[in-house]
Amino acid sequence: MVEVKLNDIGEGMTEADINCYLVSAGDVVKADDPLVEVQTDKMTAEIPAPRAGVVKSILWKPGETVAVGTVLLTMEEEKGQNGQSVQNKEKTQASQTKRILASPYTRKMAKDQHINIEEITGTGPGGRILDSDVTAYLSSKNKDQPAVKSEQALSPVIPDIREAESDIIPFRGRRKQIGRKMAASLYTIPHCTHFEEVDVTRLIELREELKFHNRTISATCFFIKALSICLKEFPVFNAELLEEKEEIRLIKEHHIGIAVDAPEGLIVPVIQHAEQKSLLSISNEMKRLTQLALDNKLSVREISGGTFTVSNVGPLGGSIGATPIIQHPQTALISFHKTKKRPVVTEDDEIAIRSIMNVSMAFDHRVADGATAVKFTNRFAELIENPNLLLLELM
Repeated sequence: MVEVKLNDIGEGMTEADINCYLVSAGDVVKADDPLVEVQTDKMTAEIPAPRAGVVKSILWKPGETVAVGTVLLTMEEEKGQNGQSVQNKEKTQASQTKRILASPYTRKMAKDQHINIEEITGTGPGGRILDSDVTAYLSSKNKDQPAVKSEQALSPVIPDIREAESDIIPFRGRRKQIGRKMAASLYTIPHCTHFEEVDVTRLIELREELKFHNRTISATCFFIKALSICLKEFPVFNAELLEEKEEIRLIKEHHIGIAVDAPEGLIVPVIQHAEQKSLLSISNEMKRLTQLALDNKLSVREISGGTFTVSNVGPLGGSIGATPIIQHPQTALISFHKTKKRPVVTEDDEIAIRSIMNVSMAFDHRVADGATAVKFTNRFAELIENPNLLLLELM
């Protein structure tokens, strides 16, 4: 008997949610055939068959959370006529199980409404079925039902008053892991947040000029390059505190994480070696990673090894400031907020309308002091407020 277990698929995970099984008991599978899809806090992954055989029993239900090392299903190893294992034999009979991408809560919605989820067309990334798809399908189905001409006519779905009073969102998978890591970070790191204002007027003008020459580079790319320059000058913010060794490890490579608001929850892909990349290279890499994050297709490598994190919530609008939580064991995280046009007094004591962006920088107060954070953001502001100077720094 072969036991198929949930193994650690990266980043020191401790548990995962079972999204769906891709096989049923009795199916004949080949080695490396996908058996079950699981969801961790950062990615969706498939657990493959370790060898050819027959699926004997499925031990957990979709939607359940299991710990690393747990047996998910059992298989009986396929044997040849001489009793030896047959590793690469083709399937003789296999269930044509349709792979359905949907969260456990969405599956429960469909089940509660007596809907076969396989009949629903998903509109989410990669064909994922969303809550809204279930609602739209149900609405369409109800329209097809003939009207009941009765004073006591009931709708096809009778709501439960207990469900009408509140909505339940499962606290598992990525959301549960995010909560656990954020709590651990706050318990471990004495957070200090420094706020600053940055004049981005000239940067906006430069970006418009680049657009005229068919070069579209987001403001975040300029921020990342400026931050990399600042991290060279203030390496204490690109560091890791090793308390047991009583050391602060200054990391020379700049692996910049970019927070992405993905459908499954916040995820932070990493731009590796930002200190070696040009603005255009950073732009292309950021576009690629962001799309993979939205499609829930990031690999373990693409979400690992971050040394500093950036969160640009400005495009969402309405954000004046925040107290962001550091991605432990990193030392700092910076957030960029909404840009607004404001009247500003110039050095010549004149009133001018400038585009001002608020910045929030959280840092580990065990590793760095407030004065160093001020110097860091002042240098960042200098580079962004004078983008020509930034371009000179890149030469």
